[in-house]
Amino acid sequence: MTDGHDVVNPEGLPHPSGFNHAVVSAGGRTVWLAGQTALDHHGVVVGVGDVVAQFDQALRHLLTVLGAAGGHPEHLVSMTVYIVDLDDYRSHSREIGQVWRRLVGSDYPAMAAVGVARLWEAEALVEVQGVAVL
Repeated sequence: MTDGHDVVNPEGLPHPSGFNHAVVSAGGRTVWLAGQTALDHHGVVVGVGDVVAQFDQALRHLLTVLGAAGGHPEHLVSMTVYIVDLDDYRSHSREIGQVWRRLVGSDYPAMAAVGVARLWEAEALVEVQGVAVL
């Protein structure tokens, strides 16, 4: 990874795909990024029923907040994705990966995906939350 962050993927664990097992930061300023969903500027969920469109919008919001704090995608060291329908998310993992590569690049932070019963907005299918070290 860049910006002084190293990835750790120990032998004996499954090969990570779309994440890293750990990211070690060399220090710096930590930015705790609140969960973001696919809201438009009026607070209405966009891409209703489309997990890929919602992931795209939510990740854009997360990156906008990161940028406003002085960071860039390569500063992400951890991210959690909260998902209402895990089967739907997994069936669209290729398209979601394309969104990631288009917006962030080929590097991945330490990540977790968590299935949830619902999110704050009833129409929201996905929420992303992260930590960055600048």
